[in-house]
Amino acid sequence: MAKLALHGAAPVRTKPWPQWPVYDEQDEEALTRVLRSGRWWRFAFGAGLELAEPTEGETSEVARFQQTFARMHGCAYGIATANGTGSLEMGVRAMDWDVGDEVLVPAYTYVASATCALQNNLVPVFVDVHPDTYNIDPARVEEAVTDRTRAIMLVHFGGQLADMDALGEIADRRGLAILEDAAHAHGCSWKGRPAGSFGAWSSFSFQAAKNLTAGEGGILCTNDPGLAEACESLLWSGRRIGRPWYEFHRLGWNYRLTEFQAAILNVQMTRLADQVAHRERMGRYLTERLAPIRGVRPLVRDERMTRHGYHIYMFRYDEEELGLPRARFVEALAAEGIPAFGGYAFPLYRNPMFLDKRFINGAFPLGSAYHEDLDYAAFAQKCPVSERACASEAVWLEQRMFLGSEQDMDDIAEAVARVVENRDALR
Repeated sequence: MAKLALHGAAPVRTKPWPQWPVYDEQDEEALTRVLRSGRWWRFAFGAGLELAEPTEGETSEVARFQQTFARMHGCAYGIATANGTGSLEMGVRAMDWDVGDEVLVPAYTYVASATCALQNNLVPVFVDVHPDTYNIDPARVEEAVTDRTRAIMLVHFGGQLADMDALGEIADRRGLAILEDAAHAHGCSWKGRPAGSFGAWSSFSFQAAKNLTAGEGGILCTNDPGLAEACESLLWSGRRIGRPWYEFHRLGWNYRLTEFQAAILNVQMTRLADQVAHRERMGRYLTERLAPIRGVRPLVRDERMTRHGYHIYMFRYDEEELGLPRARFVEALAAEGIPAFGGYAFPLYRNPMFLDKRFINGAFPLGSAYHEDLDYAAFAQKCPVSERACASEAVWLEQRMFLGSEQDMDDIAEAVARVVENRDALR
């Protein structure tokens, strides 16, 4: 008798997973309210510089969201943007570094963590991640620092913060800025301190898959009033507060969030804390269930994390021990009703853009002779953890699955165990 769904057995699971995004009549009412108000765009230059305390009677959805979100993440200022990529680019430009300066970026991340440097005439230098967490490895950071390094781009991958103790010490000792790409870390914390409050600034995303979403959107948070003012100017095409409207002082963008998006986010915020807490409970429970299964090792949850977002739940799959390619394992899980996938196909530096240096006008960095001999292919030798994670090891589960129940987690564990136990039939 067949024992696997791929071979005709009944799958472990047939019922649907929790939907994402979560919404109800409150979201509909918020959108209708903005629609009928006729105020679809916030004409309020400088509102991002208000302290993070919602104004009583505030009618701008964007202003209210900026203040509430920034306060939740331990920051005085929040400047909402069209997307997280925009807030990263804006934050880097506000630092006013020199052409050819370097930013250390984890090799296992989304492209915007690096292109925000390139878009500002800076050089992304890739650093391997730690095998237990897939967050940037402090030991590898130490090795990568040069006299041109200006910052460490921290990506709190999957909702677990990078090692803020070790990285904070390195940054202080080396005189480097910490920049937080917190796109996965809404509502998360390290030793009780909110994600987004550790660096010069932090960037969050509200893209469709994120744990807080309006389909698109982003925000930059900071406690530095000077940075906040610079970013507000960049957001509004380079205008300056107190100067005439048609007067532009720096090269900026129109990266503003709309009132419709902010209205949704203001409602979604009321659910965030409960959702984060629920995902964390389910993530811990699944880790306990997966721990005994041969060839499968969940990433290590650093206990200094006081709130883990589980934007992505990841476990490590050992192809060598199990003798079955990860792709076949994932295919068999899908047949059992578990929509797992292998994450990134290759580390960021293996993308053609980096290998061929296909940047603006082919220059690298733009308009400069610096780093012309930098070979991004060579980072493969420096980043064995990222190479292994992409090639054969990492298995990802979506955050929406962790809005389910312990029975849902049992289904995941049962399916993983079934595939592992019957792997010989899959070879």
